[in-house]
Amino acid sequence: RRLAKLVRAPFVKVEATKFTEVGYVGRDVESIIRDLVESAIRMVKNEKMDKLTEKAAIAAEERLLDALLPTKKKKPSTPFGIYQEPENEPVDAEYNSLETKEESTAPSSTREKLRLRLREGKLEESLIEVEIDESQYPGVGILPSFGNEDMMIQIQDVFGNLFPKQTRKKKTSIREARRIFEQEEAQKMIDMDEVIDEAIQLSEQNGIVFLDEIDKIAGKEMGSGPDVSREGVQRDILPIVEGTVVMTKYGPIKTDFILFIAAGAFHVSKVSDLIPELQGRFPIRVELKSLTEEDFRQILTQPENAIIKQQIALMETEDVHLVFTQDAISEISSISHTMNQSKENIGARRLHTVMERLLEEISFHAEDYKDQTVTIDRAFVLQNLQEIIKDADLHKYII
Repeated sequence: RRLAKLVRAPFVKVEATKFTEVGYVGRDVESIIRDLVESAIRMVKNEKMDKLTEKAAIAAEERLLDALLPTKKKKPSTPFGIYQEPENEPVDAEYNSLETKEESTAPSSTREKLRLRLREGKLEESLIEVEIDESQYPGVGILPSFGNEDMMIQIQDVFGNLFPKQTRKKKTSIREARRIFEQEEAQKMIDMDEVIDEAIQLSEQNGIVFLDEIDKIAGKEMGSGPDVSREGVQRDILPIVEGTVVMTKYGPIKTDFILFIAAGAFHVSKVSDLIPELQGRFPIRVELKSLTEEDFRQILTQPENAIIKQQIALMETEDVHLVFTQDAISEISSISHTMNQSKENIGARRLHTVMERLLEEISFHAEDYKDQTVTIDRAFVLQNLQEIIKDADLHKYII
């Protein structure tokens, strides 16, 4: 996922166990490609919205001023814009003349004063009633999907276009109203046809699909029922990985150049349990090694959101200052590695449970350590964790 962000590639992670063979209740594997296209559209759309931030902010400010200082009332429109009677024309003319008078009497100086106060942030927490566009026609949501989400999305799109745009009034702060208006104005400025074309191109050329839990669909189904979640899914995956055309509501998508990565633990089943054709579609095979003590040490310290940094920031909210020494970090790494070797090997997730157990006393009695600096050294780590490692009956508390 991180590499996909760096190279601006659409990315989607799916679990192989969620799919069933075509024709049965459940999601079919072609929905993977539809999800990939949706991911690409969101990515391209967000990029374009970021470029329009300044223009959208200006338009949002004008809408806020209109809401704070209304100059005219909107003439109510009839549904679908029909049933207009010819004899209403004189009334329309009178209505328009009244509008012009209202506009001319509205003082522009008051509007500029409000604009200045908005820019200075003096009205951010004031409440205001605004009209918000509804993204979908709300009445269609009552239809049951019966597992076919793709068809229901298309039905909602069809019904949503038949009805006029729905709005609802909402009372909110000016800060929140500005955020809503900026999103709506940026949405209006975006050419969705251009977004869809670029997203389809990105999906076909740079798309990455990560198939997780592939080992769970390996092997034979037990029982006499139809095999719809194992070999059936494997057979359906074949043409997509090999290269085919998948129909989506945005158009056909070629999967020839989409990168497919499959991963599985394979503790119970083996790679050879997959059907031979699927094994051939994944020619590059990589076996991951168990984490070493040095790996655990790097995971604890190097990432931007490392576990130790998270725990320090968490305890800072209670005015408790944690300091981890280097020998404490080394001991935590050693204990995590030992637990993985002697018990179940759950990888880097072991660090979460070790850290929770280590800081359990401080976390639950944070008020006793308020405005204090607590140093976590090797002795503290051994005192809180060593007894659990020695006692096999208590290992369940640390997973």
